[in-house]
Amino acid sequence: MNYKNNFNPSLTDEKVFNAITKEKVTDEIGYYNLVHQDTRAIKEYAQGVTQKNVVVIGIGGSTLGTYAIYKFLKHSKELSKKLYFLETTDPIDIHSKLYDVDLEDTLFIVISKSGTTVETVSIFKYLHTLVKIDKTNTVVVTEFDSKLNAYARRNDMVAFEVPKNVGGRFSVFSAVGLLPLAIVGIDIDALLGGAKEIHASFFSKSDEYDRLLHKARFFVENKNNFNMNVVFSYSSRLEGFNKWYIQLWGESLGKLDVHEMHQGLTPIGIIGPIDQHSFLQLIVEGKRDKTVTVVKVEDFHSDLEIPAVNLEGLEELNYLDNLKFSSLINMQADATIEALNNLHDIPCDVITIDGISESSIAALMYEYELLTSICAKFMHINAYDQPGVESGKIILKKKLKG
Repeated sequence: MNYKNNFNPSLTDEKVFNAITKEKVTDEIGYYNLVHQDTRAIKEYAQGVTQKNVVVIGIGGSTLGTYAIYKFLKHSKELSKKLYFLETTDPIDIHSKLYDVDLEDTLFIVISKSGTTVETVSIFKYLHTLVKIDKTNTVVVTEFDSKLNAYARRNDMVAFEVPKNVGGRFSVFSAVGLLPLAIVGIDIDALLGGAKEIHASFFSKSDEYDRLLHKARFFVENKNNFNMNVVFSYSSRLEGFNKWYIQLWGESLGKLDVHEMHQGLTPIGIIGPIDQHSFLQLIVEGKRDKTVTVVKVEDFHSDLEIPAVNLEGLEELNYLDNLKFSSLINMQADATIEALNNLHDIPCDVITIDGISESSIAALMYEYELLTSICAKFMHINAYDQPGVESGKIILKKKLKG
């Protein structure tokens, strides 16, 4: 098989930056400018929601980013409502998620950029058999010229727009993510503030500019040797972020380039310390085809400690007594980082987020959106389409229509 490294070292950082800046200025790619949006309409609607439960119906980019933020924050915030996600056609999953939800006290948010997503419409149809769906309990998020938006207008339902120039997997900072998060009580202005800090640093050519361009150049220049990019997140709260990253990276960078050559970087998301006892073995002694990015949380906002309980026969572990669990998990992360660095042949970098807050998770996610765009420029691919996915959708619709 013929492999070709399409990385062009003559493509300078400045050229890549200028190409991204042009897309931003011309509004060709809309996610860059979502950090500057007016959130008043979203917050006004959110304040009027009286239901105690919020069910998001969507799949992929319509839910993964929202889930990532909600998963990260929900145990540290006194949220006014509970958020659920219906994102699969697995009948057991649908039934189990709805079993304990009072559907008469639920707001349904139907999210589909195209407005005709098979999975989303299928679940929405099913909900009609369980509860009366009308303008009092349903809101739509879609493109304004979609069939779903036409449905909303016919039924006097409120609809929020997904801009055409914002792809689904880049849409978390649009109404796709901001609306459900605002309704349950998350500060969406603080979210945008965190993303805005990364935006300002990158586009002013400050710290983020140097760091992201250097990291993207390394990934692409070495993609034939290190084709797998492992994000090792040292907090279970980042499990949703890992899932979101896998979609963002996989669907954006797995493409045919301008030379019709197959390109891509394979995303892997694992959780520490759980995967220290599984996947880390493969990283340390397996094939040298992986980079590792360790994500740490500096402050867990938790004083939970290991108690000084004497366990007969286990006295040798009494050095754990009175140690905070947050200190333990960060020591485990540091030990993993040091072990990888000592090997000298596993590329490893570290991202430390300051704490459990809206701004910290938003900054991390916006950073990865920019990193994805930069890698795509270096690889001569379009980060924003998904022809491989679309072909499967076409086949599925043919099968369904018989």
